Amino acid sequence: MTDDSPRLRPSLLDALFAPARGLPGVGAKMAPLIEKLLGTDERPARIVDLLFHLPQRSIARPLVGAVAQAPIGEPVTLGVTVVEHRAPAAGRRAYRVLVEDAAGTHISLVFFGMPRARVEKMLPLGSHRYISGRIELWDGMRQMVHPSRIIDEAGFSDLPAVEPVYGATEGLTSRAISRLAHSALDRLPVLPEWQDPAWLKANGLMPFADALRAEHHPVDAAPPVAEGETPPQTPARRRLAYDELLASQLALALMRARARRKPGRSNAGDGHLRERIEAALPFALTGAQRRAVEEIRADMASDRRMLRLLQGDVGSGKTAVALLAMASAVEAGRQAALMAPTEILARQHFERLTPLVGALRIRLLTGRDRVAERRATLSDLAEGKIDILVGTHALFQESVVFSDLGLAVVDEQHRFGVHQRLALGAKGEAVDILVMTATPIPRTLALTFFGDMDVSVLDEKPAGRQPIKTILFNIERTDEVVVGLHRALEAGDRVYWICPLVAESEFVDLAAAAERFDDLAKEFGTRVGLIHGKMPGPEKDAAMERFASGETRILVSTTVVEVGVDVPEATIMVIEHAERFGLAQLHQLRGRVGRGSKPSSCLLLYRGPLGQVAKARLEMMRETEDGFRIAEEDLRLRGEGEVLGTRQSGAAAFRLARIESDGDLLEAARDDARLIVERDPALRSERGEALRVLLYLFERDAAIRLLGAG
Repeated sequence: MTDDSPRLRPSLLDALFAPARGLPGVGAKMAPLIEKLLGTDERPARIVDLLFHLPQRSIARPLVGAVAQAPIGEPVTLGVTVVEHRAPAAGRRAYRVLVEDAAGTHISLVFFGMPRARVEKMLPLGSHRYISGRIELWDGMRQMVHPSRIIDEAGFSDLPAVEPVYGATEGLTSRAISRLAHSALDRLPVLPEWQDPAWLKANGLMPFADALRAEHHPVDAAPPVAEGETPPQTPARRRLAYDELLASQLALALMRARARRKPGRSNAGDGHLRERIEAALPFALTGAQRRAVEEIRADMASDRRMLRLLQGDVGSGKTAVALLAMASAVEAGRQAALMAPTEILARQHFERLTPLVGALRIRLLTGRDRVAERRATLSDLAEGKIDILVGTHALFQESVVFSDLGLAVVDEQHRFGVHQRLALGAKGEAVDILVMTATPIPRTLALTFFGDMDVSVLDEKPAGRQPIKTILFNIERTDEVVVGLHRALEAGDRVYWICPLVAESEFVDLAAAAERFDDLAKEFGTRVGLIHGKMPGPEKDAAMERFASGETRILVSTTVVEVGVDVPEATIMVIEHAERFGLAQLHQLRGRVGRGSKPSSCLLLYRGPLGQVAKARLEMMRETEDGFRIAEEDLRLRGEGEVLGTRQSGAAAFRLARIESDGDLLEAARDDARLIVERDPALRSERGEALRVLLYLFERDAAIRLLGAG
């Protein structure tokens, strides 16, 4: 939310957006742990963050009458008497406490690294205690290692039959989070019902507040979920998921409606530039490209502002479609801008477009331009002497002033947020916006992230594109791969070698890339190049240029080459530790080869044994090149939070909904949002006022205000 959000937010929500550190029992030691778990760099942890931090599962610990009846490996609660303390012998860490049930059957409680005084305080000799945990056998004897609960009679009376288990952080236990969540529930105000009562009744869904309480006070145990599986959806969680999805879809619908209401201008001329450029292209457009060009041109010719997503698989020809769209804007006497997420991609777009634009005046603007060069570009841009400006985030800067911007093209939309997209659109009057992505997006995610847009899909590959043979290799056979590269280089091939994602640290990844570079340089000498994200821009460009020209024949790289880099002579892609990559990323990397006339190969090096998800991922890569099918599988395996890469500003980062299991709710939410905006566009009805509360509760108001300001 923006800085003025608290002033605009309905007052009945103030208690929920108060700092969580104000809850009872939160002292100086616990406060920073709550911030670590639920706070961000921009804001502290709040009451609402605790309420939306739902349990991951729940555990029932039935009270068992006798130790002999307690199942091995299952969570249980036992009533026992403390019989003996056995301090660890010299050189051993285990502190054991012998306890017995009413029948005199013994069980040993085992503690590692716990101070003796603390153990004696929890379990005084002769005291009666209730212990919870899992019993295991060790040397034929029953034992319980670090019981999860040790309580007296008074504590036992307060012990819930089913205990929620929360995602925690070091120093802040699930039990402590549960206590905080229950305190947060006490602050929950009476909220108006924003859902349609008939819809709630038809779907058997409870009120919002009841759903939150039901999730934090479970009555049934929910076991841990296996890797790659979706947890069972309770009616309470379904209600909360639908609330969040409706907030998202309503925000997008309002944004779309406001964008449509803004006056537009026709941004398409008589077609002479577009036809001239199309005739000069070194290839014929596919049917999908022609369809997309016509859809875009129809939008640009209308008096409504265009907001369109151009979605295409790797190598489907999005850039050509974007060029023809930009030519339409120039025909109408206006300017066009193409923004890429990195300098490498911006420079590549510029170099690929320059030979194709004919008489159009095209210029490149990046953050690395010399002062005099930048000054000249900005002056020409403001005076209308530039038709197409290609650049990076530098295009957002206030000093970048267009004479008359008519079309903004944003490449790799998921690298930017909604705010950035709209900020570029504000650089001119009635700017049409075309965003492109080479990451095939499942329908549910397209609705989620781009629900305010019309969509064009490029589902054909240009003629002449070669299939890519995908082969799985155990990483222990790396030497065989290197031998094969000798043969490939003799045949004139070029090779990408992508290094593994070792950790969430560019420095660690860089070390892995540098080590592989050294190994291959010993084998192939100066024919090996290196590129990584920490390189200064000029060095990165120079390394890519050496590879593109053939001066180097093997390019060792981190995933900086993932999107858009185009070297048609590259025919082999080696991905080291492929099991560490997501499906969409593997597909993008594979798409860097197969762009020329020669057959291409992708070698996926993995370390076994593979887990269930990793195995399914690599098998899918071997089975198909269809990016849309791969994207659907990626969504199933990993969930919406990761499919588009790291979450970006403006992206729909859901906290309660799971797109892979709530897709049906998303469709319903979208339909409901459309009806709401049609009937009550200002949200002034009784339900509309309640929906305003919903939007603020889920912090979807910022995009609406931003669009209103844009």
